[in-house]
Amino acid sequence: MPVDPENIQRGNILGVGVSAINMKLALEIIDQWLEKRELRYVCVTGVHGIMESQRNENLRRIHNTAGLVTPDGMPLVWLLKYAGHRRVGRVYGPDLMLAVIERSLEIRYKHFLYGATDLALSRLEANLKRRFPGIQIAGVYSPPFRPLTKKEDKQVVDMINDSGADIVWVGLSTPKQERWMADHRDRIRSPVLIGVGAAFDFHAGIKRQAPRFIQRSGFEWLFRLAMEPRRLWKRYLSNNSAFLFLITCQKARLRRYEID
Repeated sequence: MPVDPENIQRGNILGVGVSAINMKLALEIIDQWLEKRELRYVCVTGVHGIMESQRNENLRRIHNTAGLVTPDGMPLVWLLKYAGHRRVGRVYGPDLMLAVIERSLEIRYKHFLYGATDLALSRLEANLKRRFPGIQIAGVYSPPFRPLTKKEDKQVVDMINDSGADIVWVGLSTPKQERWMADHRDRIRSPVLIGVGAAFDFHAGIKRQAPRFIQRSGFEWLFRLAMEPRRLWKRYLSNNSAFLFLITCQKARLRRYEID
């Protein structure tokens, strides 16, 4: 029996409604949106996204308006399981991207790649075509490291719409990709927008992914910190300790968080 996306429960993690799903459920829901041409966006969220949502009310609303907020990190999976959501599994952005692309080959859905650098996009496109013969990549675009003008933004929207893409993969950092999807959702005709962060660089071979056993352990952040200490030290060391403190307060009912 097909899953009803509207009935997927969400766990309240510091006021962000994280979808109580696993990879199988995520794929089934995305399939339904594509088949029905429903306009949705997906936030692939870990501790970083949750903590950014504490600092910005609008970002929290963007998450809570998303079609899905997938548990990208193991701490979110553990918290959802602790809350009684037994079917939950990690829905990791790089894995979700590969799984959706593989699933889409038979129906020949078209993909648009938005984000990263020209070099990363070139390598990503080549690697995806090598791994998935027959993949339909309708277009790619690497945005500049500055806000687009209104004219440039309209050109990008027109490019995506003219491409006929069914899925737009957004490879920007959090919170840029979430804001971009929310801002453009009503202007882009592609049914599904999915923000997958560093997945572009991982699948392009520019950055190393943590081994699977480290991913499952919940210490992937430590691996990434070792790979990019100058860029990530503040994010992980400050965010992780603050997250643990706030979760403890939420569980002890010292602070109340509402999903709205």
